Amino acid sequence: MKSSIATLLSCMLVLSAFASGKRISRSEYIDTWKDEAIYQMVVHHIPASITLAQGILESGDGNSMLAKDANNHFGIKCHSDWNGESIRMDDDARNECFRKYNNAGESFNDHSEFLKRKRYASLFELEMTDYKGWAKGLKKCGYATNPKYAHRLIEIIEANHLTAFDEQGLSIIESGSIPDYLADAGKEEKKTRKTKEPRTRKLETDDELPGVNVVFAREVNTSPNQVPYIVAKDGDTYNTICEDLEMRPWQIKKYNDLKGGEVLESGQVIYIKPKRTRAKEEFHIMQEGETLWSVSQEYGIKLSALYKKNNLLPGTEPAAGTKISLRNRVKMS
Repeated sequence: MKSSIATLLSCMLVLSAFASGKRISRSEYIDTWKDEAIYQMVVHHIPASITLAQGILESGDGNSMLAKDANNHFGIKCHSDWNGESIRMDDDARNECFRKYNNAGESFNDHSEFLKRKRYASLFELEMTDYKGWAKGLKKCGYATNPKYAHRLIEIIEANHLTAFDEQGLSIIESGSIPDYLADAGKEEKKTRKTKEPRTRKLETDDELPGVNVVFAREVNTSPNQVPYIVAKDGDTYNTICEDLEMRPWQIKKYNDLKGGEVLESGQVIYIKPKRTRAKEEFHIMQEGETLWSVSQEYGIKLSALYKKNNLLPGTEPAAGTKISLRNRVKMS
């Protein structure tokens, strides 16, 4: 409750600053939007430090005309799929179209949805603590034209200790439930959002981590390694799963280290987001009949990462009883 009151007061100060024409300080901006950034991290798995740093950089700490007149904190342009309100401003070219939101909370949510496009898919293969990788990846994927964009984001994160919010986000994800004060951070934008109805229907509880979603007739679970997956049913094929989840066959194959000719078995775990490069567990002891692929599916870790961590050539299968590292690379003796 205290945190909600503090956030409300911060928002009031920011609104007062807008009304008076006074510039918002960086510390005020961070205090106002840190909970929203953490909320976006918990729900969308985008580092809170990256969200805040981009908001700071793109909106000039919330002082830009785009932020003031359009609640657009991330400089997102209209693009062909935008059906909402817009505002015209000069940028790379004259009179460009930018998205306009009812409130800044909508801007934060749309920023997360924007980064979930195929163009930025490689970012989600990174750890949420790898803020440098995310910053460099955003530049590489073409989010901004400034050649120093990644450097500036990293500089903002480090100078303002924004990684502390990443740690808070990870702690909440691991706890399995969203605190009331953080759930409140996302409520305002949910009430006023005018975008299309989402194809994914989250469980209607404000206090639960959205680890289990209902997607059409599919139940989406989250592995202990925080990677979402479904369980294959009788008769499932790549195509039926892709149709249900609006995914492409190459995504299912890539995310699950499949070649394409395999027959899906009932009860098989199918990841619908990229697996991670390491697991929470330190080691795994190979059992009779197990393969490195089955281990990679059990722990939600990329098969290529298992080979690399254990100094094994692709295609190598360790014998039963072999101790396999799941986190750190085995040192060569």
